[in-house]
This record gives sequence, structure tokens and C-alpha cells, in this order.
Amino acid sequence: MGIPENIDTLLVKFDLKPEGLAKIAGVTTATISRWRTGNTENIRRANLDKICKALELTPDDILSSTAGLAAKEHGYIGASIPTIPFRASSAMVPVRVLGRTHAGERMDEDESDYEVEFPQSIVSRHPNCFALTVEGDCMNRRYHNGDHILVDPDMEPRNGSAVVAEFSDGRSVVRSYLRGSSTLVLAPDSYLEGYEDIIIAMDDEPVRLLGVVFWNQAGKETD
Repeated sequence: MGIPENIDTLLVKFDLKPEGLAKIAGVTTATISRWRTGNTENIRRANLDKICKALELTPDDILSSTAGLAAKEHGYIGASIPTIPFRASSAMVPVRVLGRTHAGERMDEDESDYEVEFPQSIVSRHPNCFALTVEGDCMNRRYHNGDHILVDPDMEPRNGSAVVAEFSDGRSVVRSYLRGSSTLVLAPDSYLEGYEDIIIAMDDEPVRLLGVVFWNQAGKETD
């Protein structure tokens, strides 16, 4: 157990959404997503202090693998916890980009024929993941036009998760997932005004969730 598990436990314990924790810490929601997937190198002391002060926690509650929130929640404090060897690695692995998805209006998916390298430590945790390229700016609080995102079809979306949704006409969008009792809202998360929620009621056209976005990185020019 480590920082990702401690942060997940924190969200459940304090009934917080990732965007709520992001506001407390003074970071972006995308940064919280990176912390939850193991990319914790950019956790700054100032961000940590803000979380601890707001939630009355100690740094160990977030940073410790043996005395953190996750260990406390699972009753591992004082017990012998199996040690899993960890080796830092900068290795990258290629993931084929399957197409583009729009952060704005629905767009037709295209077929891409190139690969993008992602950190092996991230991809290995999501064996069925695939990559897409973002177009548009209705999610530019999290992702920018041209960014490459990794999507896991096996992850269960939570309210506030970024998801890729495909409509019956084959068009797709990346939006923030908000599930109500009788409706699904696919909401924008943009610094720009003018984007509206996509609201899907039970009797509306079916929507297929292709997966949850768990990683993004800046796009590069391809040949």
C-alpha cells in the first residue's frame, strides 16, 4: 500500500470527489488522477500541507505505506505487511492510438495508424487500456487539444471521472461522468463558456461507455 491507495482511501473516508481534493490541495484534477495511478513525483510539500490542514491529517496518512490511511482502514497497523519490491523505472512502452475523441461536440471517430510511448509502470497496471487523441477544448481544465489519453475499459467510472462515451451513430466524446438516479450527465470541464451538459435520460438513445481516462500526456507531432 502506498500513496495511490492512501489517496483513494482519503476520497472515500471524507466523501470527496477528485476535483474537491484538487481544490483543497491547490492542484488540477488531472494531477490528482496522476497521484492515484502512481505518478507521485510531483507531490509538493505545500500541496501536502494544505491537505493535512484542511482534513486534520498527518503527512504519514498520505505518504506512508505502513502507517497511512489505507493501512489504518484495512487494519494493517502493527501487523506484518508483505513487502513488494519496487524499482523506479523510466521505461516507455508503445500503445497504438485507436483514433480521436472530441472534447466538445460529438465527432466521428477516425482510424489512426501510429503508436505513442507511455510509461511502462502505468500501462502495466491497465493491461486492456488503449490510447486516443483529444480534439477540442471543452475539457481543457484537464486535457488540451492534441493530448494523448489512456483509457481503461475495465475501470468503473465514479462521479467526476473523465470517460469516453460513444453514441449510437458511432461518434464519441470525452466528458466528466455524473450519474444521477434516472439520468447520466456528460459534463464539460472547460475554462471556456458555451459548452453545455449532455444529458441522457433512460428513454434517450443508448450510450456506450468505452472506458475511464486514467492518464494523459501532451501530444507530439507524428509523421
